[in-house]
Amino acid sequence: MELIGEFFGTAVLIYLGDGVVAGVLLEKSKAKDAGWITITTAWALAVCFGVLVAKALGSPGAHLNPAVTLSVCIQSGDFSNFLPYSLAQIGGAALGAALVYLHYLPHWKETKDSGKILAVFSTEPAIKNTVSNVISEGLGTFILILGIHAIFSPLNGGAEGIAGAGFVGLLVWAIGFSLGGTTGYAINPARDLGPRIIHSILPIPNKGKSNWKYAWLPVVAPLVGAGIAAVVIRWGIG
Repeated sequence: MELIGEFFGTAVLIYLGDGVVAGVLLEKSKAKDAGWITITTAWALAVCFGVLVAKALGSPGAHLNPAVTLSVCIQSGDFSNFLPYSLAQIGGAALGAALVYLHYLPHWKETKDSGKILAVFSTEPAIKNTVSNVISEGLGTFILILGIHAIFSPLNGGAEGIAGAGFVGLLVWAIGFSLGGTTGYAINPARDLGPRIIHSILPIPNKGKSNWKYAWLPVVAPLVGAGIAAVVIRWGIG
C-alpha cells in the first residue's frame, strides 16, 4: 500500500505541476504567458494534493521524492525503503508526465519551440554553470528537508494531516519564489527524471533532444543536499 500511495501521489504531483508549465508555455493555451507566479503557486498546490493522495492511498510518510526518502533513511538508519520508494516515485512521475502529454495533445503541434516543450517535462538552468547549478539544487533541497523537519517537529506542535500537507506546500512555494529562478528548482530526482524519460520516448511533435547531459544534476544534487540536511538533523540538531 505504501508503494501504491507513493506512485499515485507522485503522479498527481507531476500531472498538476508539469500541467501548469504546459499551460503557461504551450501555444494556444488559455493560460499562455501567465508567468512564474502562476507556475510556483500551482506547484505548491500540486505538492499539497500529491501528499494528500499518497496518504489516502496508504503511504503515511508521503515522500513523493527520492531525496526526502533518502533523508528519512539516513535519520532512521534503515535504508530498506530507499530503492522501492524511489522506483515507485519515478514511475509515478512518468505516469503524471504522460497524462500531461495526453491532456495537452493538440498543443504540442502548435508549439514550435522545442525548448519550451522540454521545459514542460524537465528542469533547465537559467545560466549553464555546473558548479552554480549543483549548489542551487543542493541548497534548495537542503532547505526543503530542513523545512519538512521543522514542520513536523514536536517542538513546533507537529503538524498533521491536511495542515501538514499545506505547510509543505507553502515551503515549496517559498523555495520556488526565492530559490527557483536559477535551475527551475527540481529539488526532487523523480520530478525531473521520470518526465524526462517520457519526453524522450513519446512521439511529441516538434520536440528536440531531452538534454541527458544535464539530467544527472537534478538527480544527484538533490540527493546530496538531502543527505547533508539529514546528517545535520540527526547528529547536529536532532
